[in-house]
Amino acid sequence: MEITSLQDVVLHSKLPSFEALRPAQEPASPINGLDKLVQELHRIFRDDVVNIEHVSEVMASYQSNPSDWKKFAKFDRFRYTRNLVDEGNGKFNLMILCWGPDHGSAVHDHADAHCFMKMLQGTLSEVRFSWPDSQLDSRPDQQLQEEEADEEGRPLEEISRTDLRLNDVCYINDSMGLHRVENPSHSDPAVSLHLYSPPFNSCSVFNQRTGKRTNCNVTFWSKRGKKINKEARSATVPEDN
Repeated sequence: MEITSLQDVVLHSKLPSFEALRPAQEPASPINGLDKLVQELHRIFRDDVVNIEHVSEVMASYQSNPSDWKKFAKFDRFRYTRNLVDEGNGKFNLMILCWGPDHGSAVHDHADAHCFMKMLQGTLSEVRFSWPDSQLDSRPDQQLQEEEADEEGRPLEEISRTDLRLNDVCYINDSMGLHRVENPSHSDPAVSLHLYSPPFNSCSVFNQRTGKRTNCNVTFWSKRGKKINKEARSATVPEDN
């Protein structure tokens, strides 16, 4: 199934498809709570074609209220956590990520999925990078093979840096590059709401200094407010490189 991004770049993924040019529709009712937001997202994702801008608008129309989401917000002392809120009938995952002071993700892709992120508390810094292969595309095959074999590799190229604050919403897919997300505060936690469509359980992480790519399984710290098995939580690779 072809998925059209905001830049009219085609990705290949599962249902539903996303059409940026389709006129946005007004939400069926005001988004005045997290439960209402989940209901509206289920309504939107009943269609086989979903408007990227409309999803962003709906995410933005929900104003963060800790009483809505605090039961899902599970922190860990050593790393950020991914906490499942809703499985979206198999078409999307909605989750809350909790970031302690100085916590950050590795540079990663999104496994051909669409990623919407909304700030619920604090501030996060999003840093985007070009794909490492794009630096080698125009090189002769022999030179490309030699450089791919070079253990040192090449640093990822930073293309943008944005601070996301309370109720801000951003969007990314793999046609737009890779990104790293981090809490820049040394003292304050941060909380963000993420929607991924289609859901995925593994992605690629990249060493920022060398561009080296590694597959990473992604798991949940909790589901619907309840912590999952400790062994399953600890099975993931380190989040930050």
